[in-house]
Amino acid sequence: MEYLTVTQAAEKWGISTRRVRLLCANGEIDGVIRKGKLYMIPAETEKPLDKRKLPNKRKRGRFADILTEIDIKKVKLDDMHPLTAGETQRLRDEFMVDFTYNSNAIEGNTLTLKETAMVLEGMTIDRKPLKDHLEAVGHRDAFLYVEDIAQNKARLRDTEIKAIHSLVLMNRPEDKGVYRRIPVTIAGAYTEPVQPFLIEPKLTELLAENEDRKKTMHPIERIARFHLEFEGIHPFIDGNGRTGRLILNLELIRNGYPAINVKFTDRKRYYDAFDAFYRDGKADDMVLLVAEYVNERLDRYLEIVKE
Repeated sequence: MEYLTVTQAAEKWGISTRRVRLLCANGEIDGVIRKGKLYMIPAETEKPLDKRKLPNKRKRGRFADILTEIDIKKVKLDDMHPLTAGETQRLRDEFMVDFTYNSNAIEGNTLTLKETAMVLEGMTIDRKPLKDHLEAVGHRDAFLYVEDIAQNKARLRDTEIKAIHSLVLMNRPEDKGVYRRIPVTIAGAYTEPVQPFLIEPKLTELLAENEDRKKTMHPIERIARFHLEFEGIHPFIDGNGRTGRLILNLELIRNGYPAINVKFTDRKRYYDAFDAFYRDGKADDMVLLVAEYVNERLDRYLEIVKE
């Protein structure tokens, strides 16, 4: 078996020799042999995980297993060589079509996945409503906007929420980016959206609470809870689901996680998670759903980077 010196391992992994010696001393590198003051490190050993980059353990709470798994994968991915610009663009385009199709389909859009891709390429689908075409284009533009503003790590603001909604509802100029002015109900739901005069204060309160939760909650749990509560407020006359899922992805990207795509085929589980929250006060189902989707996306990226 071939071995590396501390200096050689440090150069290979892009870290300091002091860090390598500390990892060896703490037993965090498998197969290390010590000879006096020297460490011999197996040449095939992968770079050890930098546990200093993991979120505070106490923030993982009852979701510790899957959130720890996600945190470890995220650190591994951050330490790997980035994809080329072309590879990143290809994955982004594929995700955007898939996300646009599924998020719109959950809300009743009739375009298929293939038709959604064609519409986003500028084509018109015969015998499909103009509304469905505009919803696809609007959702695509909203996701591009989300990617753009995600580079700014500032706190989530109501102006961003309204801007996202304006793109989602681009085909309804009178309603886009405007909080609803009439009471509404959600068919079959266990909650009743707040009255119009309470929308702004409730949303302001939720945004402030979202900031406070950063001190005590793991990002994924916090983001999932925000999604549940935002949809309960139901601030717009239409487009709340699509806007909420875009906000969810904005917050994930801002926290260094990949955007997720809630599948149309998972809509029952997705709706059941809302029921569990508003009927029983339990956010666990939504947290686990979001966590599983994030985990799946990280696996996909790790698989690609290793190829």
